[in-house]
Amino acid sequence: MILLIKLIKESAIFAFTSILVNKLRTILTLLGITVGIFSIITVFSIVDSMENYIRTSVESLGDNVIYVQKWPWAMGEEYQWWRYINRPVPQLEELEQIQRRSLATDAAAFVTHTTRTVEHIGASISNVVIYGVTADYNEVQYFEIEQGRFFSPYESTTGRNVAVLGSEVAGSLFQDTSPLAKSIKIFGRRIEVIGIIKKQGETAMFNSHDRAIVLPVNFAANIFDVNHERYNPMIIVKGQDNVTTSELKDELTGIMRSIRRLKPQEEDNFSLNEANIVSQGLESLFKVVKLAGWIIGGFAILVGGFGIANIMFVSVRERINIIGIQKALGAKNYFILLQFLFEAIILSLIGGIVGLLFVFGVTALLSLLAGMNMMLNLENILLGINVSVIIGLISGFMPAYSASKLDPVVAIRTNR
Repeated sequence: MILLIKLIKESAIFAFTSILVNKLRTILTLLGITVGIFSIITVFSIVDSMENYIRTSVESLGDNVIYVQKWPWAMGEEYQWWRYINRPVPQLEELEQIQRRSLATDAAAFVTHTTRTVEHIGASISNVVIYGVTADYNEVQYFEIEQGRFFSPYESTTGRNVAVLGSEVAGSLFQDTSPLAKSIKIFGRRIEVIGIIKKQGETAMFNSHDRAIVLPVNFAANIFDVNHERYNPMIIVKGQDNVTTSELKDELTGIMRSIRRLKPQEEDNFSLNEANIVSQGLESLFKVVKLAGWIIGGFAILVGGFGIANIMFVSVRERINIIGIQKALGAKNYFILLQFLFEAIILSLIGGIVGLLFVFGVTALLSLLAGMNMMLNLENILLGINVSVIIGLISGFMPAYSASKLDPVVAIRTNR
């Protein structure tokens, strides 16, 4: 153990001496390792951060939730749009049938939306998403009410002119005052504000309510055709806790086919979408991106590896007399081999650590600019260190082996 520590210590001294004596040569050589580790770990850090971002966003869609829609979600494969274009869109009446027939459903809601300008006295905000929903919407979608309340089943059924505002809409229209019990104007009609949705931010990638207003669907139906395809109507169904997603889909398939009176030989004219379709599709994309990172970084690491091998051959040649003296004093071949191997590993590690420092800087900058939590996690740090060690080991083996096989007499007499 003491011998190993001594070997590493001497190798580190020789490595730093090589850097100090031949600054330009060593820096240019280690640049390949630095660029390679930087490329690979940057790609991996960005992909891991995006995966975490996607998972958080998918979770916001809800667990064990099925979206009954006209168009299927698809990731990666050819999208056969001509098969779906003539399908009917989900209807508000079909929600009532699902609620009555389904035994696996915990909650279900009809959702449709459009965009409008919203006004309050002298203030206005444009391109606000206006959701027309049924009363169970807050049960099938993830959001919290920060102030006030969500509308009741009675208010939904009777089509009361009440609204729940997203945080950005409330802030733009009412500034620092409370919007509750005050009115806004949409479609030229006055609507009472009864609740404010807690800010969700960019993590709710698919359905952020920050710039949205939620209305009872029966009130929205007085203003626009909620069953029209242009307003993207859908039915969102959440299964009971003891029911799996596949069981829920099987039951919904039977119910929807019955509602639409499809014959056994006819294919479904509806789609049952679930959140994991998105994450599964993106997983294959992320694998390709990571492979590209390995390829791009691999070339730089390969160049750096040859550079380290070149430095080590030069180092062997410059210290050939010292090697001869060490062997003449009884140093074993493995001692010389390990000495040069550790030196190569330390040199490669220096290049890798510099690359990791650059990655840390880039991820911090991207987090600041993109507003997304980019991070250099421990797994990627260890990956960068391990790759550096392996490259140093491979690059330094031949120079170290050649040094260990030198004849001590010949080595001492050799002129550099």
